[in-house]
Amino acid sequence: MNISARPSDLAQPATRREWLAVLARSPHASMKQAMDAALGADSAPEFDWLRAPDIGLAMVRGRVGGTGDAFNLGEVTVTRATLRIRSGVGRAVVGMAVHMGRDKERATLAALADALLQIPAFEARMQQQVIAPLAARIDENRLHNRARAAATKVEFFTMVRGD
Repeated sequence: MNISARPSDLAQPATRREWLAVLARSPHASMKQAMDAALGADSAPEFDWLRAPDIGLAMVRGRVGGTGDAFNLGEVTVTRATLRIRSGVGRAVVGMAVHMGRDKERATLAALADALLQIPAFEARMQQQVIAPLAARIDENRLHNRARAAATKVEFFTMVRGD
């Protein structure tokens, strides 16, 4: 999934790349609410940290001009986390998360969601109750932003003077 993906493409993410993109773009409160709904009375499975949530910087690159030459635009704060589900799945399942900002709990929730999405027993429930609603919300926000931008569009035209 890329930034220019059509909004309808976000409605049914299936691959790990797509669900990681949805998790990275989702706000903390929405993600927590969706995870609580998906896990219900079940508590989150136990896990071990491979990389506890930590905050760092990442260089953001941009492109300029018609040639698309890359340049360093600046740095952004990112939080990343990697965990491994402890037991009960028969194999080592590793979940990871990276997102812009300084929210360690959000990184934990995203890494846990990533790990659970890789476990067949949880996959359908997580897709339906976490990824689909979060993708729909991203979709909704994108459409709202497009509508706001369209409202400011100005039509310019050139009129030829006749002599």
